[in-house]
Amino acid sequence: MTVQVTPTICPFCGVGCGIDLRTENNKLISVEPQLDHPVSRGQLCTKGWNSAYGIDPINRITHPLIRTAQGFRQASWDEALETIADGLKQILVESGPQATGIISSARATNEDNYAAQKLARAVLKTNNVDHCARICHSPTVAGLSQTLGSGAMTNSAADLLETDLILVFGADPTENHSILGGHIMRAHLEGTKLIVADPRCTRLAKLADSHLQLKLGSNIALLNAMVKTILDNGWQDKKFLDQRCEGLEQLTASVANALEGVEETTGISLPEIESAAKAYSQSKRAMILYGMGITQYVSGTNNVIALSNLALICGQIGREGTGVNPLRGQNNVQGACDMGCLPNVYPGYQKVDNPEARAKFSQYWKTEVPEHPGLTSMGMTKATLAGEFRGLILFGEDPVVTDPDQNLVKRAFSKLDLLVVAELTMTDTARMADVVLPAASFAEKSGTFTNCERRVQHVQQALPPVGEARTDWQWLAAIAQQLGSDQLDWHDSEAVFREITQITPNYSAMNYTKIDQLQGLQWPCNHETPEGTAILHKDTFPIGKARLIPVHPIDIDELADNEYPLLLTTNRLHFHYGCGSMTRKSPLLERETPAGLLFINPADANDLGVTHRSAVGIRSRRGYVETRAMLTDDLPPGLVCMPYHFREAPSNQLTNTAQDPLTKMPELKACAVSVQPLEPGMSPRPIDEISALKVEGVK
Repeated sequence: MTVQVTPTICPFCGVGCGIDLRTENNKLISVEPQLDHPVSRGQLCTKGWNSAYGIDPINRITHPLIRTAQGFRQASWDEALETIADGLKQILVESGPQATGIISSARATNEDNYAAQKLARAVLKTNNVDHCARICHSPTVAGLSQTLGSGAMTNSAADLLETDLILVFGADPTENHSILGGHIMRAHLEGTKLIVADPRCTRLAKLADSHLQLKLGSNIALLNAMVKTILDNGWQDKKFLDQRCEGLEQLTASVANALEGVEETTGISLPEIESAAKAYSQSKRAMILYGMGITQYVSGTNNVIALSNLALICGQIGREGTGVNPLRGQNNVQGACDMGCLPNVYPGYQKVDNPEARAKFSQYWKTEVPEHPGLTSMGMTKATLAGEFRGLILFGEDPVVTDPDQNLVKRAFSKLDLLVVAELTMTDTARMADVVLPAASFAEKSGTFTNCERRVQHVQQALPPVGEARTDWQWLAAIAQQLGSDQLDWHDSEAVFREITQITPNYSAMNYTKIDQLQGLQWPCNHETPEGTAILHKDTFPIGKARLIPVHPIDIDELADNEYPLLLTTNRLHFHYGCGSMTRKSPLLERETPAGLLFINPADANDLGVTHRSAVGIRSRRGYVETRAMLTDDLPPGLVCMPYHFREAPSNQLTNTAQDPLTKMPELKACAVSVQPLEPGMSPRPIDEISALKVEGVK
């Protein structure tokens, strides 16, 4: 047979790079970059080049599995679906719809996510639907919706090469968004000014014109000080503020004392703050890019609002090379949000507590939908422990490895009456399921992904599904049918997408043909902008005038003390992704990074008697893990850092469940820990071994 080339989209981060899959005899033989792709421009990062390993048939789940007392046994689809439906029916009769819910996947297509929230709302009759945006960018949606009227990246990736200044705040794009990180480095080499605000000395911070190395959690104090400095010096865009913003008087009053004590609070000198404020405000075009170093705090929503305030007072929005631009972590986290896989909104961010929106969806779906917002993913966990939640369907996520307080998550999942997990491989979460379903990979399905710049792109099937694996919307539809509903009866993914465009205003003028012809469409794409929108808010905001909203500094939930003298933050590594279920299948990527790391400043290490690569134990108020120390000056004394890719040493044994009050975002970026060296010659024990010893009563 001849080699076939199928254009599709990379399944890793939110950049949305174009890749070509070369297949022969229904086998994947190579992955290559699309030379003319508008975002990746003929490039791929190491994860993209290794995507073939993540979907390799080795270790894939190929048939439905049902838990027995002796472990999992293989089952037919009919038996698995009947088991799921019987369990759901019993829960619905005994406890009602609010005892059930769905956690969908930012790694799945828009079509899959649309089906998930429709199953929840139109069939199970609950708004208990959520996904991993809860623990990455829910404050972005909440914050920017308040200030700008839309919770998404305002500009396009191409603008990075058309701007005069880039402010990277709480992110390291060279690690997780490597292609955009490369664009930033190229722009900087060609003369674009670069400012980085981050507690860590990241790769970009080392290259930057200015590194604002703020103390952990002092984001608002720094941003308010910059706003105060700009207003005091008359550097604001007065015309833009007069014509397009409201709330300036209140914001000005709220930052009146923002410079008092800010050096101590942030660790940054007033001259540094003034220099950064002047550079940003006086640049003709300046872009803000930010990540989870802004959102993953109890102050996450207010952090986003503070960033928006900075952009608005300088008029750095609505033009090429400007804007407030969140770097979405997973390949389709933007799309999962767009599709309404959140407990408070339908597709297109139409609010579930709005009677008009409820009437619209009830009429279109020809069934009554639930009235009240549902539970978040962590809300479902807490409700389970309280005996109020009993049945969960989950796919493409591994919360046992990624959600805060691993022990809490495990306790909750073990208490569920029914846990259904659809996955490619047997993750830690799948191991706890009652029924495991074989999922099709991105290369084995058709659909769409929406990248961080709102670009909806076509994912095209290149391979047949492994074994009896099914696309997520297909098995979700089969569950609906087993429950006696035809709400999800579609014949292909394009039919699902057509329904999406009928009910989601920002997608209303999209179709697969146009997406292919234009190499993706950026929403809003409607009758007014039939070829999409590269830059948001050019002339107006969806809420009329943008809102300047006063916000005040909020301390992190856990401060260092005598018992836990160090602060822990989390990070990502260039060679791995998420829970590692795909990247750790690659021998090339696995070779690059040891299994688990704790980054620590040499001064702290010396005080503790810790040496480079030596084994250490890390303890917080929630758990204990062991790993190896990596000494680095990239962290200031008093701050340590762990990635969350490694199930042997999961940082979520340690991380805090304290939450942002509006979005319920947990404070994954800050918690107090202690570190102690292990005995010389001792190797770090994996968490499974440590947990087993705890059960046996051994420390």
